[in-house]
Amino acid sequence: MKRYRAALLALITTLALSPVPAAAADEGPEQIVNGTFDTGTAPWWGTANITLAVEDGRLCADIPGGTANPWDVIIGQDNLPLVAGETYAYRFYASGTPAKVGKALIQLPVDPWTQYFAANPELSVSGNDYAYTFTAPVSLTNAQAVFQLGGSAEPWRFCMDDVSLKGGAEPEVYEPDTGPRVRVNMVGYLPAGPKKATLVTSETSALEWELKNADGKTVARGSTVPRGVDDSSGQNVHTIDFGAHRKPGTGYTLTADGETSRPFDIEEDLYDELPTDALKFYYPQRSGIEILDSLRPGYGRPAGHVGVAPNQGDVEVPCQPGVCDYTLNVKGGWYDAGDHGKYVVNGGISVHQLMSTYERDKAAFRDGRLNIPESGNGRPDILDEARWEQEFLLSMQVPDGEPLAGMAHHKIHDQAWTGLPLLPHLDPQPRELHPPSTAATLNLAATAAQAARLFAPYDAAFAAKNLAAARKAWAAAKANPEKYADPNDGVGGGAYSDGNVSDEFYWAAAELFITTGEKEFKDFVLASPHHTGDVWRDRGFDWGNTAQLGRLELATVPNALPDRARVRQSVVQGAEKYLAIQQAHPYGIPYDVPDYDWGSNNLVLNNLVVLATAYDLTGKEKYRAAVREGMDYILGRNALNQSYVTGYGEVASKNQHSRWYARQLNPELPNPPRGTLAGGPNSAIQDPVAQRLLQGCKPQFCYIDDIESWATNELTINWNSPLAWVSAFLADRGERSDCKVRYSAHGSWPGGFTTQVVIENVGKKAVDGWQLRWSFLAGQQVGHSWGAEVSQDGSVVTAKGTGWNDRIKPGGAVTFGFNGTNPSGPNPAPEVFHVNGARCG
Repeated sequence: MKRYRAALLALITTLALSPVPAAAADEGPEQIVNGTFDTGTAPWWGTANITLAVEDGRLCADIPGGTANPWDVIIGQDNLPLVAGETYAYRFYASGTPAKVGKALIQLPVDPWTQYFAANPELSVSGNDYAYTFTAPVSLTNAQAVFQLGGSAEPWRFCMDDVSLKGGAEPEVYEPDTGPRVRVNMVGYLPAGPKKATLVTSETSALEWELKNADGKTVARGSTVPRGVDDSSGQNVHTIDFGAHRKPGTGYTLTADGETSRPFDIEEDLYDELPTDALKFYYPQRSGIEILDSLRPGYGRPAGHVGVAPNQGDVEVPCQPGVCDYTLNVKGGWYDAGDHGKYVVNGGISVHQLMSTYERDKAAFRDGRLNIPESGNGRPDILDEARWEQEFLLSMQVPDGEPLAGMAHHKIHDQAWTGLPLLPHLDPQPRELHPPSTAATLNLAATAAQAARLFAPYDAAFAAKNLAAARKAWAAAKANPEKYADPNDGVGGGAYSDGNVSDEFYWAAAELFITTGEKEFKDFVLASPHHTGDVWRDRGFDWGNTAQLGRLELATVPNALPDRARVRQSVVQGAEKYLAIQQAHPYGIPYDVPDYDWGSNNLVLNNLVVLATAYDLTGKEKYRAAVREGMDYILGRNALNQSYVTGYGEVASKNQHSRWYARQLNPELPNPPRGTLAGGPNSAIQDPVAQRLLQGCKPQFCYIDDIESWATNELTINWNSPLAWVSAFLADRGERSDCKVRYSAHGSWPGGFTTQVVIENVGKKAVDGWQLRWSFLAGQQVGHSWGAEVSQDGSVVTAKGTGWNDRIKPGGAVTFGFNGTNPSGPNPAPEVFHVNGARCG
């Protein structure tokens, strides 16, 4: 989400997060004129929609309701001198009736309105005194002090007094509250999984630790393992390994070096709710539909961008000037992040990962799980949610008969940036389609090819529409291989530029080959340098690095690629790389880079996807254990000692950057819903809040849970998608079973086939009342069967033993068969089978 906003890229230094008294020693002269309003209101000014007046010695104004942005109502004073490098104390008294959150700024008085100081004081009815410090990065004779007070639906009254700006202050040093020095996964640990914690200490030799239950009784003890100084945090740390303790319970704590951790649980059902919560995030992120409070209590809102004033809508959106002479109806889809933009390249990886979450275990995601408007329609909810975005991606395709027909427009968003908070239906900005790009076109080709096979059992017409769009997009991308998004096209929305789309070509070809089995796509895959190259970046994969998606799909989804065994082994090799990184990292993170990226948490999770896939391919426990340990970092075992997922853990992110989950700025609005991932530490600290508080931060400390820190604390659709994937893997309790399955095609004809299935019991115990489950690739359907009772729900097939063969003795086997139909596309043999809920080894 590289939302570089010129108006926000100030070189701001240290400022206290909360109002604190500024140092009074050696104060400079007063810069504010008439800050006590003894001589009236001059030289203070206000926007035309308010009237300034002095009452009881204070400046007051009635603030109108129904405005959209904070800057729609302003009170200010001009011509304030600033000296570069000087630290200033800024004080004022202010009140709001009813209580509101305002915005106090010291800034450049002309475009780009660069902010040298910014704060969001909570204004009470009784009033409060506020005191801050900031260091000016430039010298100016005409800086501007302003209070931005717009954006409220209802009118209110603002008063202020004793406004003062003086140099000579001592800079405030921001120190995050990291709580106890014993860092744990605050949600907890699985009984059979790894259990590690990190102790921050100055000691260099081993220390004793104790694990205590909720009653305070010591149930395990041992010695820490010194790990030295961790480069990612600058801390001297030890590892605590209490994996031998497997007894379930709640309220456990760890004590070491005189510190006691925050509480955590050891439970089998630890991750049962997280996949659902991570997926439920998407419904209130939808554009173009009313969000029903009955489905998401506290999050209901009118439909956004449907053309109801003041909203200009997405139903007839023109292009940027000079790009095209048509309009498109691009209503729907998900808002990408904390703004109202919708981006094909970000939507592509997001909807892909949701569909891949379903494709990994189709039986785990049934109709009704997510409580969305489509629940009860006979399709899995996760596919219904994915369809909402996929239909938007289809709508972004350039129509036939137009220049660049078949390409996809890169994005659609507001003509100019809007402020926080701003509900989608109140956004007054004109909307624009941005030029088509090869990257967006290939994202469409990839996701449409994937959707074609997944929707085939449920909606053949929609599946066919997607496949036709995928073919058209592929042809258009090949004809226009270097249509890159402009890196400078970042006004009103992120640029999402990508100057190398060979990885998108590989991913799209892989999806098209899996779905169609056609030679053109197979040949392209085999010829791509990404097919045999090392795609496993230390930093992980993301919207701009998608070759990994193609590799993972080719490894896990049944297909007839000639070197598929090598592809599968390459995923295992990638997992070995991340496993080695994790084992060497004092915090157990499979991500070790000198500077943390924007959205580092999503990169950590995507590396966990590779490790989890290696477990699926090999059944080796070390890979599953690595995923479980890697999740500890996301949920609290980190330098800041906090969970990055809302609602999970005693101390968790809750103020992610968003225009409608903006409780920090407006108490009438909600915080982000439970199960929302924060972007996480970002060494570049591009936003003003991060710049003023986090200068010189070690990578793990480059984060702040503040709504204005869009560089470290944004929420996005493509950060929640790997959270959903990984949490679904962690919630999967299926163990490996002592069985083998042989699925053999005994004949085929146009539109049909016959199959024999053999289940072998290679264990030491009999299997009574066996039940076998597998999933077809796309639209195959089981017909007449023999030797078993066979039923089908969508892609999921279940076979049950009958009275005479429902028991499989040790060393024994049962055989059954069926005839099936295959309307179109390849018919590869299923590769994943579950017997009585356990995956066959």
